[in-house]
Amino acid sequence: MFRGALTALITPMRPAAGGASELDEPALVALVEAQIAAGIHGLVPCGTTGEASTLSAAEHLRVVELVVKTARRRVPVLAGAGGNDTARAVELARACKAAGADGTLQVTPYYNRPTQAGLVAHFRAIAEASDLPVVVYNVPGRTGCDLLPETVAELARDPKIVGIKEATGDMNRAARLRELLPGRRDFALLSGDDFTVLPFLALGGHGVISVTSNVAPQWVAGLCDAAAAGRWDDARALHDRHYPLARALFSQPNPIPVKAAVALQGRCTGDLRLPLLPLDRQGREGLADTLRTLGLLS
Repeated sequence: MFRGALTALITPMRPAAGGASELDEPALVALVEAQIAAGIHGLVPCGTTGEASTLSAAEHLRVVELVVKTARRRVPVLAGAGGNDTARAVELARACKAAGADGTLQVTPYYNRPTQAGLVAHFRAIAEASDLPVVVYNVPGRTGCDLLPETVAELARDPKIVGIKEATGDMNRAARLRELLPGRRDFALLSGDDFTVLPFLALGGHGVISVTSNVAPQWVAGLCDAAAAGRWDDARALHDRHYPLARALFSQPNPIPVKAAVALQGRCTGDLRLPLLPLDRQGREGLADTLRTLGLLS
């Protein structure tokens, strides 16, 4: 189910009374429609890029509901529903199932720093209780917790755990995962690092959960399509076009630059919630110059 290019969606927001921000539902609907029209293969709301950590529970579920409703089964929706409290992650995953999501993305518990055995118990508990396919998410640079390939192989024995978003950018990890998972051809190996999508796919990966596809979904989807078809020259050309975009969109912590980029394209206001601050004028102008050079901004 989860193959190719899946977009880690931003959550559009707009100013509200009292200086706060609220969900910009029309902008989210338009973003989803544009993504699908551009050929994206799946949508991932309420992850890191979607600022899930600052959404209320009601907002989180509203975003998932709206993405599911707008997608209308044209592409799968893998809802971010992780946390560092297993019981709360179960509750959220169940709510995402009720909202119509096709699966949940479950990040390694941050701050707690569980053992590998604790990670196995955490993810299995969520998969069992929520009755939705689970894609586990390894991003130790943010969580301080590393999900080792051998642990992934153990988790893959559970048929409800259907893939991994591997965001270390380490190609040794990609190779080791392939080596350890010969019996689970249906287990999705998804890159979580926009810089290394091409080598990840070349090593046998199945796709990417991408930040940059918020801005250029046709490039990322095209890269994955070309790789799946064995058209490696085309995939390499798209990688070369995509690489400077990734560099621009990770010049500051995600999702600060990507939200600014989508705002520059006129698709949202670019509002962020504290503790994130928007790009300053110089950063915004530099980002706009890059987007114009790449043909992504008129």
